Amino acid sequence: MLNSDQTNIDLPPTHSESESVFSDCGGGRAGGPEDAGGVGLCSQSRVAEAGEAVKKDLQHLSREERRRRRRATAKYRTAHATRERIRVEAFNMAFAELRKLLPTLPPDKKLSKIEILRLAICYISYLNHVLDV
Repeated sequence: MLNSDQTNIDLPPTHSESESVFSDCGGGRAGGPEDAGGVGLCSQSRVAEAGEAVKKDLQHLSREERRRRRRATAKYRTAHATRERIRVEAFNMAFAELRKLLPTLPPDKKLSKIEILRLAICYISYLNHVLDV
């Protein structure tokens, strides 16, 4: 998990290796053995320059703006949706377990969450009353 001062910026997708070799270095032909040594360096430097430019752009932004941009990424939204789904499932399972402990007629009657909570409050007060007598 990131601290509030850290940023996780997704860089724009880069070309495939063969595309970046030819477009970045200006070569329109298939690379032969004589130019195989410098092929990766050119595309690596372009990616490094793009990363540097993104970092420079983010330095002038406020902390809140950097947070907004990070939250706007598809990766962040997907992770957030997954966490929310897990939270809601756990919440619903807790209500189902509580529902099993409460007496109602009929026993399989479907209750809303607020009805489950109200019934639980009444049942707890009834049990306290039984213990006091």
